[in-house]
Amino acid sequence: MIQDARVHHRIRWRARRGLLENDLLLKPFLASRLESLSVDEIQTLDRLLLLGDNELLDVLMGRKGGANAATDALVAQIRKT
Repeated sequence: MIQDARVHHRIRWRARRGLLENDLLLKPFLASRLESLSVDEIQTLDRLLLLGDNELLDVLMGRKGGANAATDALVAQIRKT
């Protein structure tokens, strides 16, 4: 439980971006879905947040594909929120 709280805190912190567009996509998703994500989805989100702001925006907006099917599925969830 404590580990989950630490992971969620780290994800929320890393999701704070320099581009408003990224924040507008990530904040609602994290507010509504972070607690219910699977371990695999958390790991995928963690890897996604390693991208630079512009590259992340390109992936979130669909201008660039994700690294794999899991990333694409997570991006689709983010875009729906």
